[in-house]
Amino acid sequence: MTRSKVENRQSKIGNRKSKILVIEDNEQNMYLVTFILEKHGYQVVQAWDGREGIELARQVKPALILLDIQLPVMDGYAVARELRSNLALADVPIVAVTSYAMVGDRERILAAGCQGYIEKPINPETFMDDVERYLPAQPAGGGGDS
Repeated sequence: MTRSKVENRQSKIGNRKSKILVIEDNEQNMYLVTFILEKHGYQVVQAWDGREGIELARQVKPALILLDIQLPVMDGYAVARELRSNLALADVPIVAVTSYAMVGDRERILAAGCQGYIEKPINPETFMDDVERYLPAQPAGGGGDS
């Protein structure tokens, strides 16, 4: 990893305690995403359906939300729209992690309030770069523990 890439990663994660909310109903996907994020020093908060994800987002105000689109209780589009309507969460980036890659899916994901998306199956080699692209930079020493 180049020096500038290391510095960029460090500026984004501060003291490596940023909280990332993962809303995912598939146990294997949740395990893999959690494993990768925790290996890189992030605190992971897990939600297994859309409604739980909204409640946890309100409680923990994460630095980033990774959102599956195909969820029980509420689909990811409805979750993103509801999160975007909450002013306290307006600055929290939402990134869809989805197998939806057909024409029009990207536009629909963005229209629901997501900043972008990561295609499934995720690539463990590039996943952290994909995720950190959406994390807000934090002041030195800051960790996202608000």
